[in-house]
Amino acid sequence: MSLEQIGRGGTSKVYKVLSQEGKILALKKIDINGSDKAAINGYVNEINLLNHLKNNSRIIQLVDAEINRETNSIYMVMECGEIDLAKLLQKEGKKISISSIKMYWEQMLKAVHAIHEENIIHSDLKPANFLLVGGALKLIDFGIAKAIPNDTTNIHRDVQVCTVNYMSPESISDSGYNNSGDSNQRLDFKISRASDVWSLGCILYQMVYGKPPFFKENNIFMKFKAIVNVKYQIAFSSNRNQFQLESSQDQASLMMRLCLQREPKKRPTIPQLLQQAFIHGKSTII
Repeated sequence: MSLEQIGRGGTSKVYKVLSQEGKILALKKIDINGSDKAAINGYVNEINLLNHLKNNSRIIQLVDAEINRETNSIYMVMECGEIDLAKLLQKEGKKISISSIKMYWEQMLKAVHAIHEENIIHSDLKPANFLLVGGALKLIDFGIAKAIPNDTTNIHRDVQVCTVNYMSPESISDSGYNNSGDSNQRLDFKISRASDVWSLGCILYQMVYGKPPFFKENNIFMKFKAIVNVKYQIAFSSNRNQFQLESSQDQASLMMRLCLQREPKKRPTIPQLLQQAFIHGKSTII
């Protein structure tokens, strides 16, 4: 039984539904009429990855899925959440407490670590892709996630489909764009686990300061240039009132600086981030 529409985007609508067992679930209906092969493959990829990640409590759980060629629709039945992190941050703004930031940060790290352990790179981490379910953040939206072959550490994409504010420098690897700024040249996008770490750092930055690191750059191509430019200094302000202790401020700043290193190999792994003082009050030197 459909109770109400709770979301929409692009060609999809999300409804809150009641199962025969009386459980509240979310039904995502995707209209694939007119969709190209790449878009349909993205939905199929998401279903396959969610089936692979079933029974992982840190990932949104897929209950059932169907591709209906007669109605040109894809149906996905999933857990129903309360609110995504993007809406929560918009609602709370800078009123969000540092203890809540620490709690959500740890939950995000553990969720991303869970998929990395399965050799999966999400590649589109952003606040909207973390959903509060029963009070805990779960990772959602695996439409452009990618499995990594066991013998490699990086994978390539020939189109940019992730969100620019959270894109890592190495995901913009076309030297023609970097040198000339020609937006008509083909971009080649390379991602790795470290790319997800960069995106996580951008999310933490937004939780702490209210905006992502490169929000001042309104033009998309200027934003690209700022992200890849090693001389562009990311500002780490020290005036956030929610920091009750200077040590918490220093620890948060260190965590962000570790994640937002432009050289991917210098960024820590998720397990290393989980050992940092910002979460536990003690730090392991990386």
